[in-house]
Amino acid sequence: MAGVILPRNISNIRCDIPELRGDDYKVWKERVLLHLGWMDIDYAIRKDEPASITETSTPDAINLYEKWERSNRLSIMFIKTKICASIKGSLEQHTKVKDFLKAIDEQFATSDKALARVRDYIIRMRDIAAQLKTLEVTISDAFLVHFILCTLPPQYAPFKISYNTHKDKWSINELMTMWVQEEGRLLMEEGEKKKNDHYKGKGKGKITAEPTIKKEPKCHFCKKKRHIQKDCPGFKAWLVKKGYDKPKETNGK
Repeated sequence: MAGVILPRNISNIRCDIPELRGDDYKVWKERVLLHLGWMDIDYAIRKDEPASITETSTPDAINLYEKWERSNRLSIMFIKTKICASIKGSLEQHTKVKDFLKAIDEQFATSDKALARVRDYIIRMRDIAAQLKTLEVTISDAFLVHFILCTLPPQYAPFKISYNTHKDKWSINELMTMWVQEEGRLLMEEGEKKKNDHYKGKGKGKITAEPTIKKEPKCHFCKKKRHIQKDCPGFKAWLVKKGYDKPKETNGK
């Protein structure tokens, strides 16, 4: 296009893409796809993998596959540079960019706070498993699910029992889904408990009247307690002195 200067190579492009850490997924994905499209290496994201090259492949078929393979390879390399190490280690290794993006979607597509807490914990566990794998210590997903459940606090005891009695074992993503549901149930129970603490008595919604505290009388004249102003000897003497309380004269005197 006229007036548009394209970079000669990918290294000349400056990308303002935030590193994916879990709380910025939506912005991260939009910018990644934008940059891949701008660099014209998003073909493998938009199109399915063509037929593999064989001895009978035509030149057009060979060119098409090579175009897809280049796009797929560079896209995966580029995306990995925009993911923090802990998340990168928790993701399964994929050779196709579509599958790689789908795996990221499954972990970060929602912004639900409960899921975010669960997801962050599972990511840390999967990152540890990935690091152990580099030391030739392989940990299966089934064992990792069991290990994560064992590290949960006591309030998740019913959740653990549900897993142990379940016929089919959960995958990591299934564990995440079930855990979020359990998290919601616990939050609901906690909310109901706090609500009930505001009510007293047997009936729900009935508030027991607080007992009336009888205050000890206090004279406003002498500031002493146990009598009121009208019964205060000092107040009566003051009234007589001021002439407000003179004794009435009897008739005929």
